[in-house]
Amino acid sequence: MRSHALVIARRETGAYFSGPMVYIVTGLFLVFSGFLFFSTFFLLNRAELRSFFSLLPVLFSFFIPALTMRLFAEETRSGSFETLVTLPVSAAEIVLGKFLAGWLSACTLLAPTLVYAATAAFFGDLDPGPVVGGYLGAVLLASAFSAAGIFASSLTRNQIIAFFTAFAVCIVLTMIDQAAVFLPSGFADAAAFLSASAHFSSVSRGIIDSRDLVYFFSLTALFFVLAVRTVERGRAK
Repeated sequence: MRSHALVIARRETGAYFSGPMVYIVTGLFLVFSGFLFFSTFFLLNRAELRSFFSLLPVLFSFFIPALTMRLFAEETRSGSFETLVTLPVSAAEIVLGKFLAGWLSACTLLAPTLVYAATAAFFGDLDPGPVVGGYLGAVLLASAFSAAGIFASSLTRNQIIAFFTAFAVCIVLTMIDQAAVFLPSGFADAAAFLSASAHFSSVSRGIIDSRDLVYFFSLTALFFVLAVRTVERGRAK
């Protein structure tokens, strides 16, 4: 299973980096995240990345769906998906390969932001704990949102529909805790638990709680399984 998935992942990653989309998305991500970081860093005069990490779930809700929207939708539209599913490759292998490509591309968004950490360390005494926790949380968040994007892309042949479907799922998971104040206590607790931003915030403070890890792994697994089921139904048809 692993070898087939890796072949698909290499193919998709090569297609990403041979085209302009990943560079456009990465450039726009750095423009927005850089503005949010540097506009507050010198005003607050604190050597930390809290402002960057606090808005990262919202940024990921938009930019990760933009990276994953084509993974299945484009192949379905062009007809190459029919060729892919006739090969001796399982639906799980197909989804895993595309997920790995999407996740790697999402993680490349983070690599240039290490400049923010270097800037904070240069101008002050940067606490490494929250920085390491923040990037670990970002990788876990990218995994969950990439899986959601893969699932959304498997539902349709239209990339725009795939983007907005994934964006809707990701932004609801990000903002659901904001609606908790309007809900009864039982529902408020459930909303807080389902909130991706709440779990990410906990990890980004340098607090590695098993509940947060289980949340991100479970969310990734849920959307992965849903995508596999969708591909299996498409293969059956």
